[in-house]
Amino acid sequence: MGRVPNLNANGCLDPTTASRSLAGKAPLFLDAIKFRESIFSLPFAYAGMVLAAKGTPSINEFLWITIAMVSARTVGMSANRILDRDIDALNPRTAGRHLPTGMLRVVDLAAPALVSLAVFFFAAAMLNTLALALAPVAAVYLVVYPYAKRCTWAANLMLGGALGMAPSAAWIGVTGSLDWQPVLLSLSVALWASSFDILYHTQDHQFYVEQGLHSVAHRFGIAAAFWWTRVLDTLALASLLALGVLMGLAWPYYLGWSGAAALLIYRHRLVKPSDVSSIGAAFFRINAYVSLTVSAAILAAVLIQ
Repeated sequence: MGRVPNLNANGCLDPTTASRSLAGKAPLFLDAIKFRESIFSLPFAYAGMVLAAKGTPSINEFLWITIAMVSARTVGMSANRILDRDIDALNPRTAGRHLPTGMLRVVDLAAPALVSLAVFFFAAAMLNTLALALAPVAAVYLVVYPYAKRCTWAANLMLGGALGMAPSAAWIGVTGSLDWQPVLLSLSVALWASSFDILYHTQDHQFYVEQGLHSVAHRFGIAAAFWWTRVLDTLALASLLALGVLMGLAWPYYLGWSGAAALLIYRHRLVKPSDVSSIGAAFFRINAYVSLTVSAAILAAVLIQ
């Protein structure tokens, strides 16, 4: 097993632990785009895939949907890091990221992103015609939404929309069409992800004010932003509950729904408007647990019906 590179004080890989060769840059690139956080969106994509297949999908469907999701996320995260590099350099919280510190150059992210874009289109083509037709629309959205923070407080909601595409995209990958079920699941994911993004960016409230950037916290204040997150999470849970009732899903789904609700309640108890210092690793773990809990519940409910 290879040696795991050390992390610096900002939680990024230390450039002294990796060479400037292609092999040395690979772990830096994966760290820069937070590749490990694919776990947030992949389970929801799999949930949409299972619902569409009414059980286990084919190997080909599973393979190409996975490749499409991972490559699309790589495009979006790479674009985000490149487009926001100047903002990241000014923000004390993000100044230690790979582009601002010089650990990576723009080309080190742009080149893999272009390859990932080609892989994304190829994977969509391997699924069906509708998937391929919509792939450019998804790609444009993923590349453009980082600009939103420069002009609208709805930027947090647009991030939620980016993650919310996963279930519907996976449904299309299986069926070649779109129906209300994946849209309802996508809505719940978008609401949940928007809630988290609003909370996460309360850390940058003062920085956003100083730089003229936009967020829910900047527009309405931190206290109001916390109310936004409670409302959005409540609507997300309501959407998930409606999905289970309308589709007649079996009891494991409601067990998973209860677990997700408990996790979201716990997440809200971790931080207060007066103290957002607890936003960090625990929050990311909770997001992963919510995603895995809901997707596992959907799989179990579909398989026993």
